[in-house]
Amino acid sequence: MSEKHKCFISFKMVDEKYKKYIQDELSVEMIDKSLNEKINSADPEYVMRVIRRDYLRDSTVTIHLIGERSGENDIFTDQYYIKKELQASLSNSSLSYKSGILGVVLPEMTDKIYTGSHVCDTCGGEHRYVNINGNTVTEFSYNYFIPNEKCAWADDDRYCILVKWEDFIISPNHYIDLAFEKRSEPIADKTRVRPK
Repeated sequence: MSEKHKCFISFKMVDEKYKKYIQDELSVEMIDKSLNEKINSADPEYVMRVIRRDYLRDSTVTIHLIGERSGENDIFTDQYYIKKELQASLSNSSLSYKSGILGVVLPEMTDKIYTGSHVCDTCGGEHRYVNINGNTVTEFSYNYFIPNEKCAWADDDRYCILVKWEDFIISPNHYIDLAFEKRSEPIADKTRVRPK
C-alpha cells in the first residue's frame, strides 16, 4: 500500500467532473487538500491567500488537470488561479515546502499533447513529441522541459510528472508517488517558480 500524500487538485471548473471522479470513484491513497467550495470573494489576491493558507500550505503533491481550458493558448479563459496554485506548489517558504507536480492529461487533450515521435537531427534517435507548451501554463511546461544541453529529456531531467488520464486512473497511487519523490531528487533544485 502506498503512503498517503496530501494532494491538492488544480483544475478549471469545466473539468470538475474529473476532479470529482478522482475524489469519489478512484481508490487513491491520499489526504485530499482540494478546494471543494468556492471562496466567497471577488478579490483574486484574497482568494489565493486563503488557498495558500488553508489548502496548499501542507500539501505535498499538486495534481494539475490539463484540459481544453487550462492552457495559456486559451484566449477565452483566465489562468490566474492555476498559475498561482502551481507557483505556490513550486515554492519553498517558511510556511510550506515545494510540492511534487503531477500533470494529468484529460481525454480531450491526449491527441493535442501526445503528437507522435520524430527522428532527432542531433542524435539520430527517435524521440516522442509532447506538445505542452501553450496547452498548459508556463509553470508546468518549463518544469517539465527544464532547459538542458541535451537533445531530449529523460525522466531525471524533468521535475513535473505527466500522465494520460486513462493511465492515471489505472494506477493513481503510482503516479502520485512519482510526483512526491521528485521533491527529493536533484532536479528539484532546477525548478523555476515564475518562468519567463
